[in-house]
Amino acid sequence: MIATVEQLEEFMSTPTKALIEDVKKLNGDFIILGVGGKMGPTLAYLLKNAINEAGTNQRVIGVSRFSNKDLETKLNSKGIETISCDLLNDSELQQLPKAKNVIFMAGNKFGTVGNEHFTWAMNSYLPGRVAEHYKDSRIVVFSTGNVYPLTEVKTGGCDESVTPNPVGEYGQSTLGRERVFTYFSHKNQTKMSIFRLNYAIDLRYGVLVEIAKAVYHNQPIDVTMGHVNVIWQGDANEFAIRSLIHASSPPTIFNVTGPELLSVRWLANEFAKIFGKEANIVGEEADTALLSNASKAHQTFGYPSVSVKEMIQLIADWIQHNGELLNKPSHFQERKGQF
Repeated sequence: MIATVEQLEEFMSTPTKALIEDVKKLNGDFIILGVGGKMGPTLAYLLKNAINEAGTNQRVIGVSRFSNKDLETKLNSKGIETISCDLLNDSELQQLPKAKNVIFMAGNKFGTVGNEHFTWAMNSYLPGRVAEHYKDSRIVVFSTGNVYPLTEVKTGGCDESVTPNPVGEYGQSTLGRERVFTYFSHKNQTKMSIFRLNYAIDLRYGVLVEIAKAVYHNQPIDVTMGHVNVIWQGDANEFAIRSLIHASSPPTIFNVTGPELLSVRWLANEFAKIFGKEANIVGEEADTALLSNASKAHQTFGYPSVSVKEMIQLIADWIQHNGELLNKPSHFQERKGQF
């Protein structure tokens, strides 16, 4: 059982042999743009630990506005350099140090409705400025499965050959991010990997946490969006770092999620068994859902190390022992793209 945030972060930041070997192949330093988000800190810890194990002595630099100064202090304590920067301030962006390996995690999703202009600036304008500044780097571009349309559940989800057709302005602006980065990849021959992720799971947030909380507190669970894909955050972070190896021009695209097509009803009932409760299911499953097929990523990186059953048990224990929660809902039930 994982009982504390410290234990959780240690679990997620222990590198595999495969990651250590790939880090050895990546010459140059690393810079993480948008390190202050939900995934950024543990990705930075994982990368630093892999570098230490590899014995390569590369720098890891984390860039964020750092409204949370405690996070900056914590990153520094683990050997990660930090730079406070508003990436939309071009003079600040131009002062960022060059690095051979760039992981771009900056973006905006929640609060898009009513603030669309900011979302488009973050998700579609900023990528061009970053791509020019780091034109001589390898870049992993975090994106989302929201670039795909809702698809019939019986097809098993969209693979990378499916033409993006996002629902709503968040998905449209993230497709804009991909298109702008791709333009500069062609223009400057910059090697990139586009990382279409959905949904990362931690004990403090994510689709499974939301379902578990609803079951635990006897709240209704709408199953209209009846199926989802999920992946443990530690596995997603590892895949992101290792994607640098596969960067190319034009960009390599990876769908990143778990191998299962999961029923929301089944997930709710699994948590109900553990909690000794009955899941309050409402609605009926639609024929379509936001689903990705990540078989290409699994062929490249292997299957995720943490299974769905393990995630369910870890999250149930965390909820029952009143573990810390981030209270940042995924809105996975959203079918009109309004975030």
